[in-house]
Amino acid sequence: MTRSHVSCPMVITTANLWQKAKVYIQEMTQSKEVVYLSFDDSIEEKRYTDESELNCWHYDHVFGRSVKGVNFLTALVEVAGMGLPCAVEFVKKDVWVADPKTGKTKRKSRTTKNEMFRKMLRECHGKFRFDYVLGDSWYSSIENMICAKKELGVDFVLALKSNRKVSLSLGGKEKKEYISIETLQPGQQTVEVWFEELDFPLLLTKQVFKNENGTVGELYLACSDLNLSYDQITTIYKKRWGVEEYHKSIKSNTGFGKSLTKTIKTQTNHYVLSIVAYIKLEWLKQRTKKNHFAMKTQIYLAAQQAACAELNKLSTPRVA
Repeated sequence: MTRSHVSCPMVITTANLWQKAKVYIQEMTQSKEVVYLSFDDSIEEKRYTDESELNCWHYDHVFGRSVKGVNFLTALVEVAGMGLPCAVEFVKKDVWVADPKTGKTKRKSRTTKNEMFRKMLRECHGKFRFDYVLGDSWYSSIENMICAKKELGVDFVLALKSNRKVSLSLGGKEKKEYISIETLQPGQQTVEVWFEELDFPLLLTKQVFKNENGTVGELYLACSDLNLSYDQITTIYKKRWGVEEYHKSIKSNTGFGKSLTKTIKTQTNHYVLSIVAYIKLEWLKQRTKKNHFAMKTQIYLAAQQAACAELNKLSTPRVA
């Protein structure tokens, strides 16, 4: 076959992901249940895959160092314990820039993850209803808050870094009296605060918890819904854990990182299709009442039994 007759593989985009999730999500969000939309990014390490604008070096806060792999941002809609990815964007470092400190060139993305956040948020808002937007401190920029509350009219609960500065009253804001939120000790209560760049107040809460290693951690949350209590805000933010479970499942159960392809097009196809497989698993979870890992084990054992049965057939001597 000549080169001109070789067809290029179909490009599977995030639009294909929405087409697969659309029916399920529209059914979910038509209920009277509270609908949460969580955003988070993750890195799938691919140290042995050739470097490209898709598979390149990203700083991983989990390890505290840069790792080589694919970085992707997902919007996950959750209703009544069921979570489905409705949008995904891949971070592509498609330009080279000079590092001002070392003078060496390095890859950089034309589009920031916060710009991706707002793009995905607007797209989701045009497709289905959701009540709260959730995200960690990486996505708590003023631009994101304005986009959610002022532009789209949707409330949010976002984590904050401890160095953020606020005013404790509108009068203090007008006088430019700001303090660091880490100086506040609200206990298990909410405090109304004002950010310099926002023309609407937020509720601030602070959680203190123990980590698995015995250290004490603090979590500051900013909420745009002024009618919520401390317990309600912290309970809503816990829903964001669903996106962490999603990351774990696509990496463990749908083979997200096991693509052996070489081009950006085919690699992206594999990643999106593995997320589509997650949608199927999540829907089956509701029907079977089994988690993703249990279903994977069940399918694996059934495949092994079928293989053993076929091997026994081949090993049985034929009767003359």
